Amino acid sequence: MAIFNEQVSKQLTEILKEMKNEVRIAFFTQEVECNSCRDAHTFVEEFAGLSDKISYDVYELLKDKEVAEKYGVDKIPAMVMLDKDGNDYGIRFYGIPGGYEINSFLSALKEVSGNHEELPEELMQRIKAIDKDVHIQVFVTATCPYCPGAVVVGHRLALENPHIKADMVDAAIYPDLSMKYSVRGVPKIVINEDHELVGAQPVTEFLRVLENLN
Repeated sequence: MAIFNEQVSKQLTEILKEMKNEVRIAFFTQEVECNSCRDAHTFVEEFAGLSDKISYDVYELLKDKEVAEKYGVDKIPAMVMLDKDGNDYGIRFYGIPGGYEINSFLSALKEVSGNHEELPEELMQRIKAIDKDVHIQVFVTATCPYCPGAVVVGHRLALENPHIKADMVDAAIYPDLSMKYSVRGVPKIVINEDHELVGAQPVTEFLRVLENLN
């Protein structure tokens, strides 16, 4: 069954015209013991059908273990955004970026395609100066209107600095992770396991934490 009706598909097609270059999605799934994988697959498939600038490859987490390890993918469903040359910027979606999260998915597609807004020079310098490995996990739910903003900030930081990786994590699909990180409200932002921010935060607040990492 289709996820997007005709009206939504038309709206998405218009937005996707803002993509500059092709984006490839490495989609990780598994045929067994993954209730949300089929819906995630349909989601990727329908998006790829809306623009000739979106293509995708399907990998099985266990069968294609080497590819999963290459991209650091350890759970499913997962989507890795790659540019036209196959470059990986550390931008990940774990779960299905539906509901409000479709906005962060659209943003990632545009930005990885080469269409992104210029950031102020001072901010760019601060982002580029981060020289430690950083892993940002933004826990979201599809019904949270404030979550996409936090995901977009994390992904933009990853886009600009190879030391940074940023994941959208659907809290409902990964209850074990939600429990591990005590996710009681979203967006919840976990940075390098032991630092956290709660709520929609500006890029300056992310940087404050990143600049003070041990």
